[in-house]
Amino acid sequence: MALLGRAADLVSTYIATPNLALEGNPLARRLGWRWGIPLNLAASLGIGCFPSLAIAVTTTSALVAARNFQNAWIMRSMGEWQYRMWMAERLDQTPRPLPVVCFMAEALLTLLPGLALLVFAESGGVAQSVGMGITAYAAAVALFTLMALWRR
Repeated sequence: MALLGRAADLVSTYIATPNLALEGNPLARRLGWRWGIPLNLAASLGIGCFPSLAIAVTTTSALVAARNFQNAWIMRSMGEWQYRMWMAERLDQTPRPLPVVCFMAEALLTLLPGLALLVFAESGGVAQSVGMGITAYAAAVALFTLMALWRR
């Protein structure tokens, strides 16, 4: 499961940004494809030994891949750098707090069901592992979005 989840994330990232120009995770961008693929393969095999962790990682990876696929077609049709410039122009034409509020609302609204599963699901069960994955995804969205906005 973890291998499929990580593969979906990598494939969706490649479709969206083959040169990693739009990659939000600075570590993944620094590793590049040459080191990122083998590292993800090794991590997936290791994570697969722990079912709860594998479910959490698979959940997070599936959500990341879904988000990547949402705009991958636009990124590919425009080109990575053109898409980046287009988004920068959109941000420049928007009142500063609005994108931050919108992105943080996305993260918070995603976090809510994740926290509900973490708090109310059976301890150590599948639902709690899914909640952990949703919570990790929400945290990643908040962190990497704020990092990107801060760099601007």
